[in-house]
Amino acid sequence: MVYLDAHPHLNVDAAVNGAILDELPQLPPTNLDSDEPPLETDFHRRQIDLLIRLLEFWWQERIDFYISGNLTVYYNEQQLKSRDFRGPDVFIVLGAEKRNRRSWAIWEEGGKYPNVVIELLSSATAAVDKNEKKQLYQDVWRVPNYYWFHPQTMEFAGFTLNNGRYEPIPPTEQGWLWSEQLGLFLGVYNEQLRWWTEQGELIPLPEEQVQQAKEQERRAKEEAQQERQRAERLERLLRAQGIDPDQL
Repeated sequence: MVYLDAHPHLNVDAAVNGAILDELPQLPPTNLDSDEPPLETDFHRRQIDLLIRLLEFWWQERIDFYISGNLTVYYNEQQLKSRDFRGPDVFIVLGAEKRNRRSWAIWEEGGKYPNVVIELLSSATAAVDKNEKKQLYQDVWRVPNYYWFHPQTMEFAGFTLNNGRYEPIPPTEQGWLWSEQLGLFLGVYNEQLRWWTEQGELIPLPEEQVQQAKEQERRAKEEAQQERQRAERLERLLRAQGIDPDQL
């Protein structure tokens, strides 16, 4: 198929000439779906879904960011979707419109590259993630924060872009890594990557927040019951000594 809009200098007669058509470059459409392969394991799929759900829930009032996983990012300078594309496991773009997308094309998004990229390692992808992709994110995409995590070995590392070069992010005592882009920590909890606030609070899933509320209510009821029991014991003790607590 030939896209005539890409060749305004051709007249209609020329366009119908089969010989000329065959010589024209074949330009792809600009609304292609993501072209990423299936995820390797359930570990990878669950981890990607978890990170996305957590941040979307925590930032549910914000409309100025985009987070996705295993989605193709196209970055060809000639705006071609047949070349120069990668699919990070998780990536976050700040200052972007919060809406669903079929893929992310840099030229369709105001030139915005991801602010944060997270890759999940495996025996098949570790070498690429640690070398080729790291070089791409540093030199071409200029991603400010890049992390990788192995869901099975628990290997976890992060880098921040400083003067055009990646420098390791020093871990906290808990092993968390800071993201100045997000204002959040990223760390391992129950063998999964999770987000923490700057104050060190674990960001909960909606269902975890409901469970926490139930637990707080249960503890409040227990404390109230214990207080009533203490008051009743004190009242019995006073009456046993001939003192009317109601007169105190």
